[in-house]
Amino acid sequence: MDIHDLTRRLKEKSDSKIVLLVADGLGGLPMEPGGKTELETARHPHLDDLAAKGVLGLLHPVLPGITPGSGPGHLGIFGYDPLKYEIGRGALEATGIGFALTENDVAVRGNFCTLDADGNITDRRAGRIPTEKSGPLARRLNAIKIPGVKIFVEPVKEHRFVFVMRGEGLGGNVLDTDPQDTGVPPLAPKATDGESQRTAEIASAFIEQAREILKDELKANGLTLRGFAPKPKLPSYQEVYGLRAAAIAVYPMYKGLAHLVGMTILGSPQTLSEQVALLKESWEKYDFFFLHFKYTDSTGEDGNFEAKVKRIEELDAAIPGVTALAPSVLVVTADHSTPSKLKSHSWHPVPVLLASDTCRPDSCRTFTENAAIMGGLGQLEAKYLMLMALAHAGRLSKYGA
Repeated sequence: MDIHDLTRRLKEKSDSKIVLLVADGLGGLPMEPGGKTELETARHPHLDDLAAKGVLGLLHPVLPGITPGSGPGHLGIFGYDPLKYEIGRGALEATGIGFALTENDVAVRGNFCTLDADGNITDRRAGRIPTEKSGPLARRLNAIKIPGVKIFVEPVKEHRFVFVMRGEGLGGNVLDTDPQDTGVPPLAPKATDGESQRTAEIASAFIEQAREILKDELKANGLTLRGFAPKPKLPSYQEVYGLRAAAIAVYPMYKGLAHLVGMTILGSPQTLSEQVALLKESWEKYDFFFLHFKYTDSTGEDGNFEAKVKRIEELDAAIPGVTALAPSVLVVTADHSTPSKLKSHSWHPVPVLLASDTCRPDSCRTFTENAAIMGGLGQLEAKYLMLMALAHAGRLSKYGA
């Protein structure tokens, strides 16, 4: 019996409300030995107040030692085993912008990048080119023609776009072309099985034609492709948890993941204050709310310790707007760690805070990684977090006689 078999049996109706607030990439590291992490450096009195009332712990997004992508990281905290349900980033991005994938599609997340005269990457994100400039560039790539397949290119946000190829017999097992480094050229698309060889060939042809279209651009004169993925199939929140679930996110990829698990996507907020306003506006219509805050991740990826500290403080300032609604359960956590020191996702467990009137008190009085080590939730795989949230919300019946 897996987790969802159990929750299908035990789920109960209730008027309780659950809020899951995900600070993307929240976990960090000290920049110097003996120093503090970004979370330990930031001032966050409202999160500390919740920590004193609730219970803390550490989550392993996938398994100890495994560095998760954003997809697996979120699937885990949504209660889906990320080793069972694999979703490529391309499918998340495509779904997030409302692109209706078919059974014959393979979707890919594209990044504009900057190449030097030798074809080596100097900036993996093209200077985080603004959306108003990247959008027209992405649409120009729809001029690319490849025999035997239909091509769709749609802008996402900043340097990101979605590339969808539609045709018969396309596999999704193609390796990313982003080398995750600068000073080297993009990698060639490489299939890992025979069914995906045609997909890799189409991707190579797409890249070649795109380079010609982009060659005169100062920043976005190249591209990389990540997360080749067919349309996924997942059971919904309503089916497995009995929840009317809603998502409030800024970035399309996270809207896409929420949509794939049956959440209703609310509005088009662009700021955290707009997200909290949407939460208040929609409070009576749903049982579960997923709020996503991106910028603790992007500042970490930029290696900007001070900026990540400020973003954590920005998040803390929004907490009273959430607690004023008196959710039955409020969970604050992350999908993965993104230490500024590493400028990338990492394998380190992420802190989690669960606040509810039914918490068993622990000794934690502040929301930090070090405090979370001593928390009453202990260390657990992220896929079990939803069980804890449902239990504290009174939404699970007794198991067995």
